Amino acid sequence: MRNRNYLYLGVAAAGLAGLALAQGPAPMPLVVHQIKPNVYWIEGGGGNSGVIVGDKGVIVVDAKTTAAAGKELLDDIAKITPKPVTTVIETHSDGDHVNGLASFPMGITIIAHENNKKEQDAAAAAGGRGGPPAGHLPTQIVSKNKEELKIAGVKIEALHWANAHTSGDLVVYLPAEKIVFTGDIITTQPDALIHLEKNGSSEGWVTTAKGIGALNADQFVPGHGNVLTKTEVQKKATDVAAKRAKIKDLVAQGKSLDEIRTAVGDPAPAATKGGGRGGPAFASFTEVVYQELTKKP
Repeated sequence: MRNRNYLYLGVAAAGLAGLALAQGPAPMPLVVHQIKPNVYWIEGGGGNSGVIVGDKGVIVVDAKTTAAAGKELLDDIAKITPKPVTTVIETHSDGDHVNGLASFPMGITIIAHENNKKEQDAAAAAGGRGGPPAGHLPTQIVSKNKEELKIAGVKIEALHWANAHTSGDLVVYLPAEKIVFTGDIITTQPDALIHLEKNGSSEGWVTTAKGIGALNADQFVPGHGNVLTKTEVQKKATDVAAKRAKIKDLVAQGKSLDEIRTAVGDPAPAATKGGGRGGPAFASFTEVVYQELTKKP
Protein backbone atom coordinates (compact mmCIF):
# COMPACT_ATOMS: atom_id res chain seq x y z
CA MET A 1 0.00 0.00 0.00
CA ARG A 2 2.83 2.34 0.87
CA ASN A 3 4.45 1.80 -2.52
CA ARG A 4 1.09 2.31 -4.22
CA ASN A 5 0.69 5.68 -2.44
CA TYR A 6 4.11 6.72 -3.66
CA LEU A 7 3.06 5.70 -7.16
CA TYR A 8 -0.10 7.84 -6.93
CA LEU A 9 1.92 10.79 -5.69
CA GLY A 10 4.41 10.37 -8.51
CA VAL A 11 1.66 10.25 -11.11
CA ALA A 12 0.00 13.35 -9.62
CA ALA A 13 3.28 15.24 -9.56
CA ALA A 14 3.97 14.30 -13.17
CA GLY A 15 0.48 15.44 -14.11
CA LEU A 16 0.96 18.82 -12.42
CA ALA A 17 4.34 19.23 -14.07
CA GLY A 18 2.82 18.44 -17.45
CA LEU A 19 0.05 20.96 -16.82
CA ALA A 20 2.59 23.63 -15.91
CA LEU A 21 4.55 22.93 -19.08
CA ALA A 22 1.39 23.07 -21.17
CA GLN A 23 0.47 26.44 -19.67
CA GLY A 24 3.95 27.79 -20.27
CA PRO A 25 6.17 29.70 -17.81
CA ALA A 26 4.52 31.99 -15.29
CA PRO A 27 4.50 35.60 -16.47
CA MET A 28 7.28 37.77 -15.05
CA PRO A 29 6.15 40.55 -12.72
CA LEU A 30 6.13 44.10 -14.02
CA VAL A 31 9.13 46.27 -13.14
CA VAL A 32 8.65 49.90 -12.08
CA HIS A 33 11.29 52.51 -12.94
CA GLN A 34 11.18 56.10 -11.69
CA ILE A 35 12.68 58.68 -14.07
CA LYS A 36 11.38 61.93 -12.54
CA PRO A 37 9.67 62.67 -9.21
CA ASN A 38 6.27 62.36 -10.92
CA VAL A 39 7.08 60.16 -13.94
CA TYR A 40 7.63 56.40 -14.16
CA TRP A 41 7.87 53.76 -16.84
CA ILE A 42 6.75 50.21 -16.18
CA GLU A 43 8.13 47.35 -18.24
CA GLY A 44 6.76 43.87 -18.74
CA GLY A 45 3.32 42.56 -19.61
CA GLY A 46 3.73 43.52 -23.27
CA GLY A 47 4.78 46.99 -24.31
CA ASN A 48 6.17 49.61 -21.95
CA SER A 49 3.73 51.82 -20.06
CA GLY A 50 4.20 55.36 -18.79
CA VAL A 51 2.81 56.66 -15.50
CA ILE A 52 2.54 60.40 -14.91
CA VAL A 53 1.32 61.52 -11.49
CA GLY A 54 -0.57 64.81 -11.67
CA ASP A 55 -2.06 67.00 -8.96
CA LYS A 56 -5.40 65.19 -8.75
CA GLY A 57 -4.96 62.06 -10.81
CA VAL A 58 -2.72 59.76 -12.82
CA ILE A 59 -2.16 59.67 -16.59
CA VAL A 60 -1.15 56.30 -18.06
CA VAL A 61 0.53 55.92 -21.45
CA ASP A 62 -0.38 52.50 -22.92
CA ALA A 63 -2.02 49.74 -20.91
CA LYS A 64 -0.30 46.36 -21.52
CA THR A 65 -1.42 43.27 -23.43
CA THR A 66 -3.90 41.42 -21.24
CA ALA A 67 -6.49 42.13 -18.58
CA ALA A 68 -4.21 40.44 -16.02
CA ALA A 69 -1.28 42.67 -16.94
CA GLY A 70 -3.56 45.70 -16.90
CA LYS A 71 -4.65 44.84 -13.35
CA GLU A 72 -1.04 44.38 -12.26
CA LEU A 73 -0.23 47.77 -13.78
CA LEU A 74 -3.02 49.38 -11.74
CA ASP A 75 -1.79 47.56 -8.62
CA ASP A 76 1.72 48.94 -9.16
CA ILE A 77 0.35 52.45 -9.66
CA ALA A 78 -1.55 52.15 -6.37
CA LYS A 79 1.80 51.49 -4.66
CA ILE A 80 3.19 54.69 -6.18
CA THR A 81 0.28 57.00 -5.33
CA PRO A 82 -3.24 56.85 -3.88
CA LYS A 83 -4.44 59.17 -6.65
CA PRO A 84 -6.85 57.58 -9.14
CA VAL A 85 -6.08 56.81 -12.76
CA THR A 86 -8.18 59.33 -14.69
CA THR A 87 -6.65 59.27 -18.18
CA VAL A 88 -5.01 56.86 -20.59
CA ILE A 89 -3.18 58.01 -23.71
CA GLU A 90 -2.70 55.37 -26.41
CA THR A 91 0.36 55.60 -28.64
CA HIS A 92 -1.29 53.30 -31.21
CA SER A 93 -3.91 50.58 -31.59
CA ASP A 94 -1.87 47.37 -31.24
CA GLY A 95 -3.25 44.89 -28.71
CA ASP A 96 -0.08 44.82 -26.63
CA HIS A 97 -0.68 48.50 -25.82
CA VAL A 98 -4.47 48.66 -25.41
CA ASN A 99 -5.92 45.29 -24.35
CA GLY A 100 -4.95 45.73 -20.70
CA LEU A 101 -7.61 48.45 -20.57
CA ALA A 102 -10.10 45.65 -19.91
CA SER A 103 -9.12 45.92 -16.22
CA PHE A 104 -9.28 49.72 -16.05
CA PRO A 105 -12.25 51.54 -14.50
CA MET A 106 -15.13 52.44 -16.74
CA GLY A 107 -15.61 56.12 -17.45
CA ILE A 108 -11.95 57.16 -17.63
CA THR A 109 -10.76 59.39 -20.45
CA ILE A 110 -8.99 57.45 -23.22
CA ILE A 111 -7.09 59.68 -25.65
CA ALA A 112 -6.01 58.45 -29.09
CA HIS A 113 -5.31 59.68 -32.59
CA GLU A 114 -8.38 59.68 -34.82
CA ASN A 115 -6.91 56.95 -37.05
CA ASN A 116 -6.22 54.80 -34.00
CA LYS A 117 -9.92 54.94 -33.16
CA LYS A 118 -10.82 54.01 -36.75
CA GLU A 119 -8.53 50.99 -36.51
CA GLN A 120 -10.06 49.91 -33.20
CA ASP A 121 -13.60 50.48 -34.47
CA ALA A 122 -12.82 48.26 -37.46
CA ALA A 123 -11.34 45.54 -35.22
CA ALA A 124 -14.35 45.70 -32.90
CA ALA A 125 -16.77 45.47 -35.83
CA ALA A 126 -14.88 42.46 -37.21
CA GLY A 127 -15.08 40.77 -33.81
CA GLY A 128 -11.81 39.00 -34.44
CA ARG A 129 -8.84 38.23 -32.28
CA GLY A 130 -6.95 41.29 -31.13
CA GLY A 131 -9.99 43.55 -31.03
CA PRO A 132 -10.06 46.23 -28.33
CA PRO A 133 -11.63 45.49 -24.93
CA ALA A 134 -15.37 46.16 -24.84
CA GLY A 135 -16.30 49.49 -23.28
CA HIS A 136 -12.78 50.89 -23.49
CA LEU A 137 -12.57 52.48 -26.92
CA PRO A 138 -11.04 55.99 -27.21
CA THR A 139 -13.24 58.76 -25.81
CA GLN A 140 -11.14 61.80 -26.78
CA ILE A 141 -9.68 62.15 -30.27
CA VAL A 142 -6.53 63.92 -31.44
CA SER A 143 -6.98 65.10 -35.02
CA LYS A 144 -4.17 67.66 -35.36
CA ASN A 145 -0.45 67.03 -35.77
CA LYS A 146 0.11 68.78 -32.44
CA GLU A 147 -2.31 69.20 -29.58
CA GLU A 148 -1.30 70.81 -26.30
CA LEU A 149 -3.09 69.26 -23.34
CA LYS A 150 -3.13 70.03 -19.64
CA ILE A 151 -4.24 67.02 -17.64
CA ALA A 152 -4.20 66.95 -13.83
CA GLY A 153 -1.93 69.99 -13.94
CA VAL A 154 0.60 68.33 -16.26
CA LYS A 155 1.47 69.90 -19.62
CA ILE A 156 1.50 67.29 -22.37
CA GLU A 157 1.97 67.55 -26.13
CA ALA A 158 0.31 64.87 -28.26
CA LEU A 159 2.23 64.69 -31.55
CA HIS A 160 1.64 63.02 -34.91
CA TRP A 161 3.85 63.67 -37.92
CA ALA A 162 2.70 61.06 -40.45
CA ASN A 163 1.62 57.45 -40.84
CA ALA A 164 4.59 55.55 -39.44
CA HIS A 165 4.30 52.37 -37.34
CA THR A 166 0.54 52.61 -37.98
CA SER A 167 -1.76 55.29 -39.35
CA GLY A 168 -2.76 56.36 -35.84
CA ASP A 169 0.54 56.85 -34.01
CA LEU A 170 0.68 59.36 -31.17
CA VAL A 171 3.85 60.51 -29.45
CA VAL A 172 3.51 61.78 -25.86
CA TYR A 173 5.92 64.60 -25.01
CA LEU A 174 6.36 66.14 -21.56
CA PRO A 175 8.19 69.41 -22.28
CA ALA A 176 8.78 70.38 -18.63
CA GLU A 177 10.22 66.96 -17.75
CA LYS A 178 11.99 66.54 -21.13
CA ILE A 179 10.59 63.02 -21.51
CA VAL A 180 9.07 61.41 -24.61
CA PHE A 181 6.96 58.26 -24.81
CA THR A 182 7.46 57.10 -28.39
CA GLY A 183 5.23 54.04 -28.65
CA ASP A 184 6.46 51.47 -31.18
CA ILE A 185 7.80 54.07 -33.58
CA ILE A 186 10.99 53.67 -31.58
CA THR A 187 12.04 50.36 -30.03
CA THR A 188 15.45 48.99 -29.19
CA GLN A 189 15.41 46.68 -32.22
CA PRO A 190 17.70 47.92 -35.03
CA ASP A 191 15.03 48.23 -37.74
CA ALA A 192 11.72 50.05 -37.78
CA LEU A 193 8.53 47.99 -37.53
CA ILE A 194 5.83 49.08 -39.98
CA HIS A 195 2.27 47.69 -40.07
CA LEU A 196 1.23 47.93 -43.71
CA GLU A 197 -2.13 46.41 -42.78
CA LYS A 198 -2.70 49.51 -40.63
CA ASN A 199 -1.46 51.87 -43.36
CA GLY A 200 1.93 52.41 -41.78
CA SER A 201 4.64 53.94 -43.94
CA SER A 202 8.42 53.66 -44.03
CA GLU A 203 8.75 57.20 -45.40
CA GLY A 204 6.40 58.45 -42.69
CA TRP A 205 8.42 56.53 -40.10
CA VAL A 206 11.60 58.37 -41.11
CA THR A 207 9.79 61.72 -40.91
CA THR A 208 8.35 60.83 -37.51
CA ALA A 209 11.59 59.47 -36.04
CA LYS A 210 13.47 62.58 -37.12
CA GLY A 211 10.75 64.72 -35.53
CA ILE A 212 11.03 62.78 -32.28
CA GLY A 213 14.81 63.17 -32.28
CA ALA A 214 14.47 66.94 -32.70
CA LEU A 215 12.36 67.35 -29.53
CA ASN A 216 13.95 69.09 -26.55
CA ALA A 217 14.10 65.95 -24.44
CA ASP A 218 16.70 63.90 -22.61
CA GLN A 219 14.90 60.58 -22.06
CA PHE A 220 12.92 58.62 -24.63
CA VAL A 221 10.80 55.71 -23.43
CA PRO A 222 10.34 53.33 -26.38
CA GLY A 223 7.42 50.99 -26.95
CA HIS A 224 9.67 48.06 -26.03
CA GLY A 225 13.09 48.03 -24.42
CA ASN A 226 15.04 50.35 -22.15
CA VAL A 227 15.01 54.14 -22.07
CA LEU A 228 17.07 55.75 -24.83
CA THR A 229 19.04 58.96 -25.09
CA LYS A 230 18.50 61.67 -27.67
CA THR A 231 21.70 60.59 -29.44
CA GLU A 232 20.48 56.99 -29.67
CA VAL A 233 17.12 58.04 -31.11
CA GLN A 234 18.76 60.31 -33.66
CA LYS A 235 21.18 57.56 -34.68
CA LYS A 236 18.34 55.11 -35.21
CA ALA A 237 16.46 57.63 -37.36
CA THR A 238 19.60 58.25 -39.43
CA ASP A 239 20.45 54.55 -39.80
CA VAL A 240 16.94 53.54 -40.85
CA ALA A 241 16.72 56.45 -43.30
CA ALA A 242 20.03 55.35 -44.85
CA LYS A 243 18.81 51.75 -45.14
CA ARG A 244 15.60 52.89 -46.79
CA ALA A 245 17.58 54.99 -49.28
CA LYS A 246 19.77 51.99 -50.13
CA ILE A 247 16.74 49.74 -50.65
CA LYS A 248 15.16 52.40 -52.86
CA ASP A 249 18.31 52.55 -54.98
CA LEU A 250 18.44 48.76 -55.32
CA VAL A 251 14.77 48.65 -56.32
CA ALA A 252 15.52 51.25 -59.01
CA GLN A 253 18.26 48.91 -60.29
CA GLY A 254 15.67 46.15 -60.68
CA LYS A 255 17.04 43.94 -57.91
CA SER A 256 14.82 41.19 -56.50
CA LEU A 257 13.71 41.12 -52.87
CA ASP A 258 16.13 38.28 -52.08
CA GLU A 259 19.00 40.19 -53.69
CA ILE A 260 18.10 43.29 -51.69
CA ARG A 261 17.92 41.32 -48.45
CA THR A 262 21.43 40.04 -49.06
CA ALA A 263 22.74 43.46 -50.04
CA VAL A 264 21.48 45.16 -46.87
CA GLY A 265 22.57 42.30 -44.59
CA ASP A 266 19.17 41.09 -43.43
CA PRO A 267 18.92 37.72 -41.65
CA ALA A 268 17.09 34.85 -43.32
CA PRO A 269 13.35 35.67 -43.60
CA ALA A 270 12.29 32.93 -41.15
CA ALA A 271 14.39 34.53 -38.43
CA THR A 272 12.57 37.85 -38.70
CA LYS A 273 9.00 36.60 -38.26
CA GLY A 274 7.29 37.61 -35.05
CA GLY A 275 10.42 39.40 -33.85
CA GLY A 276 11.83 36.03 -32.79
CA ARG A 277 9.32 35.90 -29.91
CA GLY A 278 6.78 33.48 -31.35
CA GLY A 279 4.42 36.35 -32.16
CA PRO A 280 2.57 37.11 -35.37
CA ALA A 281 4.56 37.21 -38.60
CA PHE A 282 5.23 40.85 -39.47
CA ALA A 283 6.96 41.91 -42.66
CA SER A 284 10.55 43.01 -42.15
CA PHE A 285 11.50 46.63 -42.81
CA THR A 286 13.15 45.59 -46.08
CA GLU A 287 10.00 43.76 -47.19
CA VAL A 288 7.86 46.77 -46.31
CA VAL A 289 9.98 49.21 -48.31
CA TYR A 290 10.13 46.79 -51.25
CA GLN A 291 6.34 46.40 -51.24
CA GLU A 292 5.82 50.15 -51.00
CA LEU A 293 8.13 50.89 -53.92
CA THR A 294 7.12 48.01 -56.21
CA LYS A 295 3.52 47.40 -55.05
CA LYS A 296 4.45 43.70 -55.01
CA PRO A 297 3.37 41.60 -51.98
